[in-house]
Amino acid sequence: MTANALEIKDLHAWYGESHVLHGINLEVANGEVVTLLGRNGAGRTTTLRAILGLTGDRKGSIRVQGTESINLPTYRIAQLGIGYCPEERGIFAGLSCEENLLLPPVVGDTLGGGMSLAEIYEMFPNLEERRHSPGTRLSGGEQQMLAVARILRTGANLLLLDEISEGLAPVIVQALARMISTLKAKGYTILMVEQNFHFAAPLADRFYVIEHGQVVEHFAASELAARQNDLNTLLGV
Repeated sequence: MTANALEIKDLHAWYGESHVLHGINLEVANGEVVTLLGRNGAGRTTTLRAILGLTGDRKGSIRVQGTESINLPTYRIAQLGIGYCPEERGIFAGLSCEENLLLPPVVGDTLGGGMSLAEIYEMFPNLEERRHSPGTRLSGGEQQMLAVARILRTGANLLLLDEISEGLAPVIVQALARMISTLKAKGYTILMVEQNFHFAAPLADRFYVIEHGQVVEHFAASELAARQNDLNTLLGV
């Protein structure tokens, strides 16, 4: 049987003395889009960071394509084919748009390896127009596109996306939704944190709701309508 792209069991994580994750359990099959829902401070971003070893202590099990990674350093975890797009984007101000794209090393060769610049520019024509512009001269939407495009250059096939729609104009949010649909069609696996439920709902195959560092609900997209009232209560909508 083919291993899941990601399988997390009884994951605990700390920032210093602060115990943030209290036994997270979730799995993401290859080719799925899965969304982590929850209120601010629930532990969703910490879950993404813990996958990559960017928290303090971690305990439990995190398997990436069947490989246990809980005791690996971050650079080795990335080499398992994981790309992380943090909420703060991490664009290098002193580099042009294209230099930002070319900076990350290749970490995986699945799905044909990393996307070429030509493929990136076909998916994100705005970036081609601004390829010589300094990273921080780009608009918020262009910076977000650049942050996602940069991890596509690495050959990663498991993408961790943190609040990529936050604070962006509706037209940019729609473009990002099309991007996720395109990536799914190409075989990418996506685990994303989203506060914008209307953005995530039509894209995800399954949803996990995190509260106080634990998964409190888990359901498929087909169950969404039936769970809407409970979900509104959990998310404080």
